[in-house]
Amino acid sequence: MITYIELWKATPAWQNISQEERSNYINQLGPFIQNLLENGVQIISWGVNDQNTYQRIDYDFFAVWSFPDANSAQEFEEGVVGAGWYTYFEQINARGLTQTPPDVLSKMIAL
Repeated sequence: MITYIELWKATPAWQNISQEERSNYINQLGPFIQNLLENGVQIISWGVNDQNTYQRIDYDFFAVWSFPDANSAQEFEEGVVGAGWYTYFEQINARGLTQTPPDVLSKMIAL
């Protein structure tokens, strides 16, 4: 399994369109997300980044996904780019093979 984490915030392009245009854009994403879910992708969590988070990163929203394999994660990335998401949102991503804490900690020790 691949864990995928997104953090994003609105760009001026998003802020400069009407709420109706925003709603239309978001609604067109529905079939894309539904297709992901039908193909084994799981939404672990979506949320709003709490303003009171210790050492908070300056992004307003987050999503955590689980993908069955690296190919499906790459297809997701291509779909996000193709949807014009990065026109409207500044975003950073992290993805990697889902591992246990001891596996990750041993890699940290081995650095």
